[in-house]
Amino acid sequence: MSVERVDTLVIGAGQAGVAMSEHLGKAGVPHLVLERHRIAERWRSERWDSLVANGPAWHDRFPNLEFAGDPDAFPGKESVADYFVAYAEKIGAPIRCGVEVTSVEAQSGRRGFRVETSRGPIEAARVVVATGPFQRPIIPAIVPETAGLLQIHSNAYRNPTQLPEGAVLVVGAGSSGTQIADELLRAGRRVFLSVGPHGRPPRRYRGRDFVWWLGVLGKWDLETPPAGAEHVTIAVSGAYGGNTVDFRRLAARGMQLVGRAESFKNGVMRFAPDLARNVAQGDADYLALLDEADAYIARNGLDLPEEPEARKIGPDPACMAKPILELDLKQAGVTSIVWATGFAVDYGWLKLPVLDAKGKPRQRRGVSAVPGLYFLGLPWLSRRGSSFIWGVWHDAKFIADQIVIQRSYESYRAAG
Repeated sequence: MSVERVDTLVIGAGQAGVAMSEHLGKAGVPHLVLERHRIAERWRSERWDSLVANGPAWHDRFPNLEFAGDPDAFPGKESVADYFVAYAEKIGAPIRCGVEVTSVEAQSGRRGFRVETSRGPIEAARVVVATGPFQRPIIPAIVPETAGLLQIHSNAYRNPTQLPEGAVLVVGAGSSGTQIADELLRAGRRVFLSVGPHGRPPRRYRGRDFVWWLGVLGKWDLETPPAGAEHVTIAVSGAYGGNTVDFRRLAARGMQLVGRAESFKNGVMRFAPDLARNVAQGDADYLALLDEADAYIARNGLDLPEEPEARKIGPDPACMAKPILELDLKQAGVTSIVWATGFAVDYGWLKLPVLDAKGKPRQRRGVSAVPGLYFLGLPWLSRRGSSFIWGVWHDAKFIADQIVIQRSYESYRAAG
């Protein structure tokens, strides 16, 4: 089989791959983008039906193309996927869909990489891994498959009718878990929501969306945190027009809040006694951002309406005052569990000495320890905003610049 040769190979055609292609194209770097399914496929087939973007359309986009419609609205998942398809067409991205990469290894005795794919081998001088952070769903080994319950990860959840009749336990109170639990509650289900440590920003405050506040306060540009502190669960939602997540209000509507899921035995789920502390810490995070916003308004003399109601924290509901520590799932009528417990990266196909003991790439701002190998789209790659749509676009620009620099060295020829 003949070997195809390219200068720079980009693996993945989600938001990271499309952004990378734009900057490589502008820099005149010959490249090819491989995508195993369709452009932005995970938005279409690995998200629930009613999902909308967590940020408004004016913010969660690339600089050179706006979403159609209301800029303050939260685009649905299909609209987001269509946006990236349109963007790829706009920039003429050389994307080849339906091609899966099965391995990447260094060339023996010469520069570059040999990439095995479902359509044959490719040799590339450089490789950009743009497969994103949502690669392998994590389901904690707590409840055995023989427990007689439907157990699915949030990436497999679609809508309430997918689940059997009965109550639902949702584990994980970040954006996904909170939105899914809310949807199930609105559908008339009895819902138990396992709440762990989290951040809880206001959806809007004093006439501005929280993404605006994070921007003007410099929080999107916070530098990469220390190892082990890369991910903090954030409870925020653009669903139903966008509202601040308030666990006390969810409880008042009938949702049963519990602490972190710890263990399961003989049909009984046990929860940590940390519910009140987790909610209180989320409240403190929420109020701290309001304080910073108020100080910013005063410091800059902005004429934004005051919002004293935003500071009112309701009383603790009964489920927080007397938390459930043990729950017999059958007696409670629980027939299904939705695990909104995040994802892990999976680079088993990278046959290169670039991963640490936890399987995460050793890199700095996307530049790996292996010359010519780059990573894009990961959380905190360079800043807090790195895994968000607008943030990945700026990280891609930095990586493209590094590739241009390396190509200039490689093209050097001594005089005479």
